[in-house]
Amino acid sequence: MTTTRRWGLAAGVILASVAVLYLLLYMYERPGGWSDRSMSKSLGLGQTLEIPLGGSPEEAVRLFRKSDSMTVMHQEAVGRGKLIFLTRSGSQTGGDLQVEYVRKTWLGWKWVWGAGYGTDTESDAAAMNYMRLPEIEQVSTPFPLVFGEVLSPSIRHITLRQKEAGTDKSEAKLVTASSGRTIWFAFQAATAGVPFEIQGTDEDGGVIASKMITEVRGSGTMESSRF
Repeated sequence: MTTTRRWGLAAGVILASVAVLYLLLYMYERPGGWSDRSMSKSLGLGQTLEIPLGGSPEEAVRLFRKSDSMTVMHQEAVGRGKLIFLTRSGSQTGGDLQVEYVRKTWLGWKWVWGAGYGTDTESDAAAMNYMRLPEIEQVSTPFPLVFGEVLSPSIRHITLRQKEAGTDKSEAKLVTASSGRTIWFAFQAATAGVPFEIQGTDEDGGVIASKMITEVRGSGTMESSRF
């Protein structure tokens, strides 16, 4: 066998292997494919989700949610994915917030999980609000995640503490969006559960608002203790 023919056969094998790999990836990631079947089974659904692929994180969310009425406030890179914080009402003054987790695939971006809340923030005593998203069994996500919006300018730090003193303490990240709204979020360890306390403090460590959370998945508004 000549050298040229050997190189030709080797190139053919490589191309065939790449084609097979791409086909397997497509079968796994396509809408309604193997990944969607696995996720649907984990969620206990009777039918398979068909999660579309997007060219960007925002497009992946819009396609899955089938909505164009959303304003992205912040994107946070997490491993091979992103958290997209957005408002769907178009309001820039607060009251609703949603987070969506999308992951990067070889074929584009794909929605994985998300949820949001809407609250009445008209009370002058409202200092911050929150929502907790638990982890999903057999689905890779950065959850549990607790997130919300800071309503009192006095709050500079937010901490999550498990009920047992000295265990599972999480410091939240505060981000000011272009709209001027300040959102916060904190990741919890997979072993973390309820109850746990959310505490918002000022620059000197003085407590502005605190609440013991007893719901695995819940949301609400926390009032200022100084009002």
